[in-house]
Amino acid sequence: MLVDRYVRIKELSNMLGIGKSTIYRSVKDGKFPKQIKLTERTSVWKLSEINDWIDERRKAS
Repeated sequence: MLVDRYVRIKELSNMLGIGKSTIYRSVKDGKFPKQIKLTERTSVWKLSEINDWIDERRKAS
């Protein structure tokens, strides 16, 4: 059984090469996977959802 990995905003921003505000704006606009709120100040994204999003963008281009 594979366990999904979770990434925080800083790692996600570095991984994708886009700014944190761009990620949050894209989430708000429905163009990027939603984060999971662990606490009031801590959010994470499922790496599998990010990889699926990247694959969709790759196929679309």
